Amino acid sequence: MVTICPHCRNTQWNKEVSDHYIICPECGSKWGFIKKPLYVITGCSGVGKTTAAKELQKLTTDYVVLDADLFYNIMPHETEADHFDQIEQIFCLSNNISQSGRAVAWTMAGNIDKLDQVYHARFFSEIRVLALTSGEETLRKRMTDGRGIADEGWISSSVDYNEFFKTHEKIGEVPFSTMNVDDRTPEETAKCILEWMEMGT
Repeated sequence: MVTICPHCRNTQWNKEVSDHYIICPECGSKWGFIKKPLYVITGCSGVGKTTAAKELQKLTTDYVVLDADLFYNIMPHETEADHFDQIEQIFCLSNNISQSGRAVAWTMAGNIDKLDQVYHARFFSEIRVLALTSGEETLRKRMTDGRGIADEGWISSSVDYNEFFKTHEKIGEVPFSTMNVDDRTPEETAKCILEWMEMGT
């Protein structure tokens, strides 16, 4: 909605952004918009992203906290193009929500490397990514006891992804910070996430 030209009604994804203004290349119109940061809480399956996000929702109404599985469940997710389409829609929705004056935080396990490659990335002041990590023993316990997961392939994949976050600083060209959650309750993790988010405001 915010990117539709108010003069010629151009709906195409061809707008340019200069500071807090959108410029329509079709008619030259220029209009202001609220440019907020976008936050992504990532990490491997089972590390506690969703649980922490639910606690984060209880702590503050200054941010809109959403789960990217919303789009995974209703959009195709078989090809690279499908995954890029999901990120575009996540960003498009976030940009519209931002016009209320509240920034958006998403929980999202995959596609982190695509965050800087999509058209709608230009509508945010910055994209900040935080990866939740844990020790292998904690992760396995959370997956088996907490979520009842018995598939060793799934567990091993999560262990490997968790190790990636612990030993790297970016995925593709997208940098991320890390937070170990081994000794934190979901409530404590949510408070730490909120502190991390507010560091950039």
